[in-house]
Formats: sequence, structure tokens, C-alpha cells
Amino acid sequence: MKKLVTLTIYCIFLHFFSSAQTYDPSKVNKKAVALYEQALQRAEDGNLTLSAGLLLKAIETDNKYLEAYLSLAGVYGQLKNYNTSIGLYEKAFAMDSVYTIDYKLPYSIQLAGIGEFEKALIAINELLEKRPPKNENALRACNYRKRCYQFAVDYAKKNAGRNYVFAPQNMGSAINSNESEYLPSLTIDGKQLIFTRRLGSVNEDFFYSKKNGETWEPAKPLEGNINTEQNEGAQNISQDGDWLVFTGCNRPDGAGSCDIYLAFFDGKNWGEPVNAGRAVNTSEWESQPCLSPDKQSLYFASRRPGGYGGSDIYVSRKQPNGKWGEPENLGPTINSTGNELSPFIHADNQTLYFTSDFWPGYGDEDLFYTRKGPGGDWGIPVNLGFPINTINHEGSLFVAADGKTAYYASDRSDSRGGLDIYSFELREDVRPFKTFWVKGQVFDKKTTKGLPSSVELIDLSTKQVLQKVQTDENGRYLVTLPVGRDYAFNVNRKGYLFYSDNFQLSQNPPDSSYEKNIGLQPLEVNAMIVLNNVFFDINKFDLKPESQVELDKLVQLLKDNPALKIQIGGHTDNVGKPADNLALSNSRAKAVVNYLVANGIAAPRLSAKGFGETQPVSDNKTEEGRAKNRRTEVKVIGQ
Repeated sequence: MKKLVTLTIYCIFLHFFSSAQTYDPSKVNKKAVALYEQALQRAEDGNLTLSAGLLLKAIETDNKYLEAYLSLAGVYGQLKNYNTSIGLYEKAFAMDSVYTIDYKLPYSIQLAGIGEFEKALIAINELLEKRPPKNENALRACNYRKRCYQFAVDYAKKNAGRNYVFAPQNMGSAINSNESEYLPSLTIDGKQLIFTRRLGSVNEDFFYSKKNGETWEPAKPLEGNINTEQNEGAQNISQDGDWLVFTGCNRPDGAGSCDIYLAFFDGKNWGEPVNAGRAVNTSEWESQPCLSPDKQSLYFASRRPGGYGGSDIYVSRKQPNGKWGEPENLGPTINSTGNELSPFIHADNQTLYFTSDFWPGYGDEDLFYTRKGPGGDWGIPVNLGFPINTINHEGSLFVAADGKTAYYASDRSDSRGGLDIYSFELREDVRPFKTFWVKGQVFDKKTTKGLPSSVELIDLSTKQVLQKVQTDENGRYLVTLPVGRDYAFNVNRKGYLFYSDNFQLSQNPPDSSYEKNIGLQPLEVNAMIVLNNVFFDINKFDLKPESQVELDKLVQLLKDNPALKIQIGGHTDNVGKPADNLALSNSRAKAVVNYLVANGIAAPRLSAKGFGETQPVSDNKTEEGRAKNRRTEVKVIGQ
């Protein structure tokens, strides 16, 4: 409001010294002037509603009082009543286009507020052409807005023809109250929502709600020791719902004003928060943390020295000892001399959303996204566009695993009080990858006891390890897989045969979730596994390139256990002649043995045997059953 009043007074000062004006301020009714001065005072005090009422009375007293029209337009603009503000400006311009020319700047801002960017660009160009401000700050503001409007016009032209409707839905009284709710965060199954609620306009606490069918249950404070009388906020729940990262300020164990903390769920309550450590936290400001879906990377914003300017986004990797490593700046592709904030890494582990006040946009802080390339480098940030981005400050964004549903906080007209949490459908071209996810438990196949293990997700086409997850102490895990690719899924633990599976998602996207409990075979004689990621063309025994990932795992297992001896068994379905199938299975088993020998494994430790169609594990009457019967097995025959 002080900026509004300052701009108003600056413009009026110019008008008193302008020539060739139709409007004469000295002839304004004195009672109207008195009401106007009271209105300015109320505006400076922050009471915009009372200020608007006094300005209306001033106009009723003197309906030719231009300053009253202009200031009332400014007040309605501050209240985000853009259409009323625009109408008042246009009425004032019609009364005297020369005297009011300086108000083309705030007028253009109101036009941009309703998405009329072409009209806003015309208005600001008119001001710069006819009477560019002599005040350096005002001129800078004009040129800044011109760049924003030009960006918006160009963006609209590039994206013309899209039938996108931005229709945020209030999440209802179970979530929202007469207090402010913000910073929504969901588990990957979409059944638990965590958010911040500001109580009494002072204390921030974390609340959660669980989804029962299609209905959200009334929100409750998080159980345990997280909510305190201290200031905590900017939380993010891990995709599996077991970890919570958040910002705590001015705590006794803090390294600076605001630090990043983690808390862990024990099945009933949240434990005592733990400082993320001196690698992550410094004497400067660290905040707005977000965990990657595999919980191996921690993204956050920081103003620590050595950045590119303002606030930068960093990532810290979890180390083998469980501590967080030295953070890496995400680099100049993302970070700038301005402020980059509110990082959110989607469940696909490849799409990062964040805000920036530097990169080209609509003004203030806009939302952007960037994708991670095959080499791990981040792409050029892409603006999410209007109306998701506006001329105002945009806060954090959360996108569900489906890649389509987004959540954010806003004070829209149907708010129950302050900020409310809303959901909306994200425009198709700015969505992350639709994500399939697998969860389950790794256990000892003999004892059924849960096993802490390493779970790897590998892109079969690029052989790139996309995720490497360590299960918890009970062997539980969660892995996310962007659809549209084919994956190898490997589970490893010392003293056990590794487990492998594959997910063929490049052609036929599956359902959104899958539960896979995995029993690992102890390394002992007669233990056996299926190599699910060894591939051959139909009726051929040449190993396909996608098989390399899995066979290299087998090579490593044999090198780690030099006394281990194995048999490679080849199996087929019952299509074709039994003799041909037996020969094909034997050739395929030998092809695997040859690969192992070529990669440094001594031949005496290996044997190959084809079984043809004689040992089916499923019915050969269906294609699904036949696919299971066409397999390559590893059997331990000595150690």
C-alpha cells in the first residue's frame, strides 16, 4: 500500500507542474479534498476497505475529482478487484487523457491481472512513447512490466489453440478452515495429505488428513513431537509417508536462523526431529526442503555464500553412512542472480518444479519446471504459463503421482478464510511423467524375516540407474517408475542370490500401483532364481543388448563369491517341435555362459543345460503362461 500511495503522490506531483491540462486540481471541492486526504491516511494504515469508502464519498461530493478516481482505482487494484479498477482508470482517462497519462502503468498492471496482456502492452508503450518517467525507478518499473507483457503475449501466441480450463477446486471443510492452510504435500498413493495451518495468525503447526474412498477425513494435528510452540514450516512428506522434512527456525540445535530437520514415523507417532546436519545447514538461511521419491536426495533453497545470487536451489545426496553429503548447487541453468525457491521434485524423479523472480515471466515470482536429461543435467526452465502464473507472487506447487492433479494454496473468492488448499488439473504440456510405483517388502525366503536390501531401477535402453533405494530395517521399499520406458528391477543383498524383474511400460502403461513382496534366496546349493531381464528374439539364441544389465549383475555376484558354481538353465514354451525347443534352450543357456566367460568368469565354475519345454512353471494355453515358461534360470550347484 505504501508503494501505491507513493506512486499516487508522485503522479499527482507531476500533474501540478504539467501544462495544457483540461483538469484543474485547484477547483476541486474542498470537502471532497478533505475526504480524499482521509482516504490516503487510511490506505497508509492498511485499511483499504475504509479508504475505498472515503474515496467513493469524495467522488459523490465532486464527480469530476480525478485524483479520487485514480486512487480508488489503485485501491481496488490492491484488493485484486481488477475489473472495477480498470473501469475507474478508463473513466479517468476519458475525463483527461493528458493529465492521467502517468497512470497507464498501474492501469496496465490491472489489465495484466485479468490476462489482457495485449492491452497492457499497448498501455505501457503509450506511456513510454508519450511521457516516459524521468524518475529512474519509475522508468525501470515501466520497462520491467513491458518485458513481462511482451513475454505473456509471445507465450500466448506460441500456445494458441489449447483448450485448457484453469478451474481450481477448494478441498473443502475437512481440510480448510477460517485459518490459513498452505504447503500441501501428499503420499504417492494419494491417501494422506500433510499441510501447514497457521493458528491464531501466529503459530504454524502441521496437520494431516486421510482419504477414505473419495472423502477426506477431518484434518488433525500430526501425532508425536513435531508440532511445538516454536516456528516450524515448509514441510514435505516422503512418498512412502515415513519421513517428514521441514524448516525449523531459531532452535537450540540450529546452525543458523532457519535449518532443515527430519522426523520419522514409527507406525503410530512422529519422532523427535533431527537436524539434517552441518553439511546441509549453515549460519545462513536454509528452507523449503523436498525429498526425492527414493529418499536419497534432499532438495532445498539456501542463501549460503557461493551461489549465483539471492536464494539458490541445492541438492544433497544421502551417504552410505546415512548422513547427508555436501550440497551441490543445481547450476546456472536453474539458479540465477535472482531468487529461486520452493523446489518440488515429482515422483518421476526427473521433473523439478520451482519458483523464480528472474527467468522471463509474468512478474514477481513465477512457477517453472525443468527436466533431468539422460546424463543427469537439468534442462532449460519452462514457465508454466497463464493462468497458473499471474502478475502476483506464486507459491509452492505439488503435483500428484498421476502427473495431472496439482495442489496449491490461494486466497480465492471461495476461501473459508485466508489461504485455502485447492486442487486443479495441470495443463498437459507442463505435466511430469505419469508414474507407476512399486512397493513391498524384501524378506528371507526361508525364514520370512524382513531384509534390509538395495533396490535398483535401471532403464533397459540406456542402462542408466534411475534410482537406487535402500529398504528400511524391515525390508520395506517404494520405487517409482515413469511410464513409457522398459525397466530392470534388481534387489541385492550380500549372502543372497539377487532378484530381478522387468516392467515393460514403453507400450502399455499399467495401473498406477503394484505391490511386490520379494523373497531372496540364501546363497546355498540348489538355490535358484529366474533371470527376468535376459532377452532373446523369437526362435533365436543371440542375447539382446537389454540383457547386459542383468548379466553384469550376475558377473558381479560371481566375482564377489569366487567359490560359487552355477548352472544356467534354458527353458521354452511348447510351441514348435520338442527337439527344436530343446536345442534352442540349450543354445540360449550356452549364450549366457559365453557372456560370463567373456567377462572374466572361469569356465569350470559354469555349466549350461537346456530343458526345452519339459519343466513348465505355468499353463502353456495362454500367451501369459507361455511367456513365463520361456525363461533363463540360475541354479547354485556348488560354493
